[in-house]
Amino acid sequence: MKLLFIIPARGGSKGIPGKNIKLLNGKPLIHYSIEYARLFAPDSDICVTTDDVKIADCARQIGYEVPFMRPDALATDHAGSYEVVQHALAFYKDRGLEYDAVVLLQATSPFREKKHLEEALPLFDKTVDMVVSVTETAFNPYYNLFEENENGLLRISKGAGKYTRRQDVPPVYAYNGSIYIINSGSLAAYQGFSGFRAIKKYAMEARYALDLDTPADWEYAEYICKNYVHE
Repeated sequence: MKLLFIIPARGGSKGIPGKNIKLLNGKPLIHYSIEYARLFAPDSDICVTTDDVKIADCARQIGYEVPFMRPDALATDHAGSYEVVQHALAFYKDRGLEYDAVVLLQATSPFREKKHLEEALPLFDKTVDMVVSVTETAFNPYYNLFEENENGLLRISKGAGKYTRRQDVPPVYAYNGSIYIINSGSLAAYQGFSGFRAIKKYAMEARYALDLDTPADWEYAEYICKNYVHE
């Protein structure tokens, strides 16, 4: 199975300005994902897609050459990952390279371990649209998530009255942004990720699945680096 590793890294971060090149535990954030992809693929099958010259220059510090600069239309707040992935696949297809699947690695998820993708890859086959990393969440629509009814009163979102103890409710999961293994055929068949129906989960512990979006996230990431990463 031929895989293209795609690392989206837009320059216009607002929550943490310049986060993709900001030093986390002494290393630029983008380096974590490039180095992770290199555990599985040569640079020719790794695509850092960015619109930002500073990010491209930062990647060169570890010998990686960005294959193209992302067009401005795909670097706005409204541009989605689906369009970015499609653009990258088209770039390689124009050069005679086609891939069975994309491994999408968000640059904002620096704490993946090699074993995570090794365990996730066997879950993927041609019948699956996507394998996605998730984290079990304590916020559960059967127990502690509520909606307003027509009278403006809160009611449990799902299974009203069915469960009275947290330990009895079905587990629910949240995408954590760390790993996506995406069927290239599914990308061609649908207009967006929302069309996917055959999705399998790969569950990760919460401390490996931090998605850096706010300054508080960054502070917690530094704490993890100092206290857990080398266990």
